[in-house]
Order: sequence, then structure tokens, then C-alpha cells
Amino acid sequence: MQKHSNLDEIVCPECKCNTLIKDEARAEIICTSCGLVINERMLDLGPEWRNFSNNQENKRSRVGAPLTLTIHDKGLSTIIDWRNKDGHGNSLTLKKKIQIYRLRKWQQRTRISSANERNLIFALSEIERMISQLALPRSVQEASALIYRKAVENQLIRGRSIESITGAVLYIACRQCNIPVTLDDISKVCKANKKEIARNYRFLLNELMLKVSPMDPVNYIPRIITKLNLDGLVQKISIDIVKAMEKARLISGKGPMGIAAAAVYITSVIMDRKRTQRDIANVAKVTEVTLRHRYKEILEKIDLEIFL
Repeated sequence: MQKHSNLDEIVCPECKCNTLIKDEARAEIICTSCGLVINERMLDLGPEWRNFSNNQENKRSRVGAPLTLTIHDKGLSTIIDWRNKDGHGNSLTLKKKIQIYRLRKWQQRTRISSANERNLIFALSEIERMISQLALPRSVQEASALIYRKAVENQLIRGRSIESITGAVLYIACRQCNIPVTLDDISKVCKANKKEIARNYRFLLNELMLKVSPMDPVNYIPRIITKLNLDGLVQKISIDIVKAMEKARLISGKGPMGIAAAAVYITSVIMDRKRTQRDIANVAKVTEVTLRHRYKEILEKIDLEIFL
């Protein structure tokens, strides 16, 4: 049984009470005050099938796919399947195949009705390709598609290559979602060079007035640890060192990757799992000079004995 309160629609005609019980099994609505059965032929507006688990409910659901920004029409259009078979799985006759082929061709033409839609189709496919190569989550793809749509609406794409804009959009989305991806990573999978991506990144931030917070050095530590084949204890102590640097206000104005690399280097020395400065600098994509500067700052300002 389930309590149901609705003052506007259902009120007990006997005692004027509006607190009712809805009995799904008997299809009745009962008053909790006097026990009067108000309705004994209640209609069930739910599906005619039963489900015993969430998986069954999802499989039997008749609704379509949710709206998504990663498709140019947001997933609202219907697509004719490429397989030439009917609803029972039987092959179509030659006459039907020709008819379906013509319908499929015209459907593809009508889905793309303007230059903006053609632009969106190409750009969103590029974003999806880069997301797949970088193994990024779906949320980053949705955020990238949203930023690119805003750029198209504000006519910021004209005169710029789609490849460089999509790379910049993806980098902005990664920064907003706190995903530790660098411009070097994006330039490897993007068809534009790092300089063009960085220039369009700054351009979009200014024009769209987007806010991007500085990356936390902690986010880069697991990446460095994995590439250097170090264990979880080294990662934990490295994170603690970075947090101690935050409390000592040694992070502001410095590159997060250099700070993370210095913390990992110090931890590897403390834990006797030594890695050379060159190896760590190459993995973190920073210079050895930067690594040494951050290393000296940590030694001067932070007491490392508390981490032993």
C-alpha cells in the first residue's frame, strides 16, 4: 500500500478527509479516516509487463535514447537501418531493397539542411575520435560538444580550422572536468599543432567568457606514478607532500606538472625507490631545471621527516 495525498482531485465523500491509501494489488483507493473504499476500479497506467530487476526494466523500456549534444541533431532523428531485412529478420525483395535504398539516401540528405549542421557533423566526429584515442569519459565529450555549439552560435568558427577549434574545445572541457590532460596529449591526437590549439584555447576563453580553474598537481601524480612503475605508497606520500605545499602556499604561480614531478622524485628518494631526475622529467614533460627548482623549494620550506 502507498499513501496518496491530493486535496484538489480526491477527497473522501463521507468524512472529507484527504489522506488516502492507494492499494495497487486490489486496485482500490481507501480513506484512512473512515475506511471507505472510494474507488474500486482504479486503472493501472503503467506498462502491461512486470520486471523483477533494474536490468529487465531497462531492456523492456519503450522510450528512445536520451538527448545528447554529441550528435548534430541531438539524437532526435530516426535512422533507417543499413541491413536490408524486415521486422522478422527476413531478407527484402529486390523491389523493396531499391525502395529502401532511395528512402535511406533521401533521409541522409534531409538530416543535413544547412552549412552549420555539416560543420557540426564533422566537428563532433573529430571530438569523438579524439575522446576515443585519449580514453576520456563521456562527460568530457558532452562538455566539449556544448562548448563547440556555443562557439558556432557566436560565429567564432569562421576563419579558423575545425581541427584546431575542436582541440581547444576538448582541452577546455578537460580543464573544467579536472581531467589531467595536457596540450601535448591533445596535439598528438589532433590534426592541428600545439601552437594553434593554444591560441584558439585563449581565444575561446575570452570570447565565451569561460572560467577555467588551475589544475591541481594531485591529479597528475597517479599518471606519473603509473609511467614510472611505482607503488601506491609512493603515490600516497607524494600526494601528502603536495598538500603540505598547498598549506605552505608554495603552489601559486607554478606549473602543476613540475610540482607533481618534484613530489614524486622526493618520495622515490625517501622510500628508496629511486628514479633519476631525467626519467621523471621526461615522463612529466618538464625540464630537469624546473624539477630541481621545485625540489629545492620543497626541501627549504617543508619538513620531510613527518612523511617517514
